[in-house]
Amino acid sequence: MTITRKKGPLYLQVKKIVKDRILHGVYPLGGHIPSEPQLEQEFNVSKMTVRNAIRELADEGYVEKKSGIGTIVLTNTPVTRLSKGKRFTELLVEEGHRLEKRLLKVGNERLLPGTELHGLLGPEAVRIERLYVLDDQPYIHIQHYLAAATLSGAEPEAGEPAFESLYDLLEEQDIVLDNFRDAFSVGPASAETARLLGVSIGTPLLVRLRRTYDVDGQLVEYSVGYYQTELQNYLVSYDT
Repeated sequence: MTITRKKGPLYLQVKKIVKDRILHGVYPLGGHIPSEPQLEQEFNVSKMTVRNAIRELADEGYVEKKSGIGTIVLTNTPVTRLSKGKRFTELLVEEGHRLEKRLLKVGNERLLPGTELHGLLGPEAVRIERLYVLDDQPYIHIQHYLAAATLSGAEPEAGEPAFESLYDLLEEQDIVLDNFRDAFSVGPASAETARLLGVSIGTPLLVRLRRTYDVDGQLVEYSVGYYQTELQNYLVSYDT
């Protein structure tokens, strides 16, 4: 993956990518992250850049560097402002699954007057389309819609994703997320969703509609996700 100085300090970009891989089980709990030379080569950065990234991850409690052994993953659970409960993806990782996010498309989209999205976000929105792959099998096709100014300057360069975690990116831009509301239903797979998930057109899928709000009660994100629950049920964890 390419990182550039246009996106901020290099060590923070490396840290962000490695952290996201930890949270999604690419580097499993109790396992090792790649060695410093491997990370230097992957990201084409200096030894100091990698060391600074690992030091910050260690300070936050995600990893521990042990002499002669390597850098061990200590936790794969982030601190989230959205809820005391754990996110669905966190629960999957805790069960030992590996979850990969693939950015399919990102760009501005005109919203048709009279539609729900136009009423929520106005005449234009940023549309982000992603595919989640669970243990090497396509699992979730999701489309996010955000107010047009939300991701100003965050579009990818030369086909590279500009972010790993959408919610982390929002918080980095001082958009403090406060709560989300989910609505679930069952819907047929469209031709595009069927192609991406490897199912037949019209296959019944779990559909999740999400609205995410900031601390002022303003809508930040509207998303629709299609889940192939034959691979894995949707999990919810409640704190008491």
